Parts: sequence; C-alpha cells; structure tokens
Amino acid sequence: MSLWKKTTVVAVSALTALAVSACGSESGSSDAPKQPSVLELLATDLKGSLQKTIDATGKSDSVTVKMEGTAGGEKVSMQGVMDLGDPVKAEMTTAGPDGTPTTVRMIGAVFYVEIPEEDRESTGGKRWMKLDLAAAGAQSGMDFSKQFEDIDPTKQVKTLLATEGTTVVGEETVNGARTVHYTVTAPVATYLGQVDAKMRADVEKEFAKQGVKEIKLDLWVDEQYQPRRVHMVMGKMGDMTVDYTDYGKPVKIETPPPAETADFAELLEGLKDLATS
Repeated sequence: MSLWKKTTVVAVSALTALAVSACGSESGSSDAPKQPSVLELLATDLKGSLQKTIDATGKSDSVTVKMEGTAGGEKVSMQGVMDLGDPVKAEMTTAGPDGTPTTVRMIGAVFYVEIPEEDRESTGGKRWMKLDLAAAGAQSGMDFSKQFEDIDPTKQVKTLLATEGTTVVGEETVNGARTVHYTVTAPVATYLGQVDAKMRADVEKEFAKQGVKEIKLDLWVDEQYQPRRVHMVMGKMGDMTVDYTDYGKPVKIETPPPAETADFAELLEGLKDLATS
C-alpha cells in the first residue's frame, strides 16, 4: 500500500470517530448582586452546567480542531477546521508516515483526499480522490450518511450528563483558557446511547470484537461554556485528544470540482472489470 493510501485510511478512520463540541456564550449584568463565577458554577453545578453547554451548542457554527492520538493502532495527528452546519464539513491536514502533509475534506458522508502530485498519473491527473461512505453503507446495509448527519457536537457532554459518577477534577488551564475539567468512565451501553440507532448494533459488535467494555472520557469546559479539550480512550481501538479553538470564526469548505475528482468506487469497478475480462 502506498504511503498516501495508508495515510488516507488512518485519516478517514480518525475523522469518522471525530465528534466536536461547540457552544455559545452567556452574558450578565454588572448591576446584579454578586453571583458565583462561571468557573464556580461549572465546578459546583455539574448537571446544570453540562445542560447549559448542550443548550448553547447551536450558537456556534464553526470551530478549529487539533487532534492527536491513535486510531486502529496507527498514530494520528490532524489539524483543521469544521463547519458545524448541515451537512457537517471539515478540512483537515494530516502527516503521512513519511511526514508529507495530506489534506482531507469531509462533506457530510463523503471524503475527498488530496492525491500527491507524483501519484496523480494513475488517476488521470485528478487532484482529489472521492470516497462516498453513504454509497458504501448502502452496499453493506449500514447508513453511514445518516450517522454523519447525526454528528452531534455535544455527544461527549451528553455522555457525561447521562453517566452516574461524573466528577469534577478541578480548574485547569488549556491553551491559555481557564477551564473546569470533568472525568467519567462510561459503560459501553451509555456511550452507545449517543450513537445513531441504525449504527448502534454495528458499533456494539466492533466494541465487542475489540474487547472494549468502557469508555474513559475527560472534558474541559471554559467560561463561555465552550468545550476546549476532549480526551477519549476506547480500549485498544483508540486514544484521542482533541483541542478546540476559534469558535465561530468564518470558514469556507467547498466540494472539490468534479473535473478534478476521481471516484474511488469507479476505480474499484474498473479493476473488477479488468479482472473478469
């Protein structure tokens, strides 16, 4: 497998697991009686603060993301931006095994991977490789497109809220922002409750196959009720830390032009035809 193809597999795997937490800000009056600070409320009113984070999510339509960790046994390092509209869009840059940067765009359930110039001859000079997970899901009986439509920026927060035993670690600074750190170890069943119903059985099977019995989740929320960091450990399947900055900063993520795009499914079909001819 070529380096860029291996990078593609790892990048798509990581983006598929990616969930982004985005939320808005609150305002108050200086004339009102002294109230607890947001950090104090985050530390003392756990359920109320998490619910406020969930309720405020829709006020932010974009976020900058930096992700580090492992997925499927492979090291992952990615950074980029996400448009949290409908459909969810992302443009991420990841380094391949040789250190060469690769750009991946996600438009809903469709991924576009930038092909290195030296490899474009095999795709007729096309710059992008299209991987349609919705079409792949239809062939396998799994609705990947529905899963991507249901990417919920607050799934980690909902998991914390739904799990007994969520605790406050304390105040910590993350990338210059003052935050409150929460932690919980959630049973797989609780995590699955945040997964789209049509995908739940398949995710559960994969967890069982990999021996995942619980999900360890850490979340850092700042004074604007914005998640700043999420750390998730899913047994041997993955260990990922995601940092969030620049909520609401304008982003523009476009679908690559068809003339510059090669379709992975069509390439596979062509190989099948060659094999049977």
